[in-house]
Amino acid sequence: MKEVEGILNPKSIAVIGASEHPGKVGDVLMKKLLKFRGEVIPINIERNVIYGKKSYVSVLDYKKKIDLAIIAIPAKSVKKVLEECWKKKIRNIIIISGGFSEIGNIKEESQIIEIGKRYGMNILGPNCFGVANPYLNLDTTFSKLSAKKGDIAFIAQSGALWSYLADVSNLNKKVGFSAYISLGNMADLEFDDFIEYFNKDKKTKKIILYIEKLKDGKRFIEACKRSKKKIIAVKAGRTKKGTEATLSHTGSLATDFEIYKGVFKQSGIKLENSLSSAFGIKRGEIKPKGKNIAIVTNAGGAGALLTDYLIEKKYNVNKPIDLIGTALAEDYKNAFDKLKNLDIDSVIAILTPQSMSQPEKTAEEIVKFSKFKPTIALFLGRNSIKKAKQILIKNRIPCFTNI
Repeated sequence: MKEVEGILNPKSIAVIGASEHPGKVGDVLMKKLLKFRGEVIPINIERNVIYGKKSYVSVLDYKKKIDLAIIAIPAKSVKKVLEECWKKKIRNIIIISGGFSEIGNIKEESQIIEIGKRYGMNILGPNCFGVANPYLNLDTTFSKLSAKKGDIAFIAQSGALWSYLADVSNLNKKVGFSAYISLGNMADLEFDDFIEYFNKDKKTKKIILYIEKLKDGKRFIEACKRSKKKIIAVKAGRTKKGTEATLSHTGSLATDFEIYKGVFKQSGIKLENSLSSAFGIKRGEIKPKGKNIAIVTNAGGAGALLTDYLIEKKYNVNKPIDLIGTALAEDYKNAFDKLKNLDIDSVIAILTPQSMSQPEKTAEEIVKFSKFKPTIALFLGRNSIKKAKQILIKNRIPCFTNI
């Protein structure tokens, strides 16, 4: 198992691709890290100062030690930056950047794995949502709100689901976090590396997993068996259609669910069918009109879980239209326009509250579209979707807030 202390408890963080441009990933990261208790070092080839902090062209230009590098630049430039991180002796790397195996670019991802092995790096990602440690005010995610402190460690192959849970934690006393880990494509670090870490972490009482696919079942089982903490798993891809939905999300084609049930039983893990049940949150029953259902979502993980839920309820579900986390209201409108004339009975629109999301404007687009097809809104969260929920209820659009 790898040592991941530097990823969750860094004293200094370099943000490679830091920005002050609204909507850019590097801008979201810098804003989130303004509250971090340690040192933040912006890396940008064009700017000298970002959010009042001196910016550097490369990590090599910064003279002091750097514990963690967060990479948020185009995929084609990641290899070069990893070489610079090695020269700077930075062992802990989070690669937010997408454009790897999740879109079929296996070659680039293999090269990243090779560099990491060659230099003994700990690489989280690529195509990941970052991490959060509420006890350090460390939040490198795109969630609208940061989570409150608690004793749950959440390890997931989905970032958008964290946006939902972080939002919920601000109003639900039962939901608080010791940490969050987004594994992304799992090119290097996997579930078992962090299960081992949280087994020793005094702040963590419970570990909850959102799983699409395991890469090394044997290591996973061994880590879970050694754990003294309660472990709960939510598995996406319980059905064939749900499995297909996971493929476009993190490049993980989940295999036979019966195999996973066996793995969880061997590991002493409690299996739940929804995040709501895993976290002890109430959830209403979603009942769309008709049998042929389309899903539009800004959260691949939520789309996969909803697909499983509906298939198990005997609905026919098309592969979800995944708009990804940066989706604006206009993106939902464009997706709705394509669905107007298709042979479907109902549409379910999922929104998780991410930094780029537009809940109220998206709710307005749903109201307009509902004149063409019966539509249900699944707006996951609490505070961040409050006004949008009011718009939906006022216009008699069924609205659910948990999955």
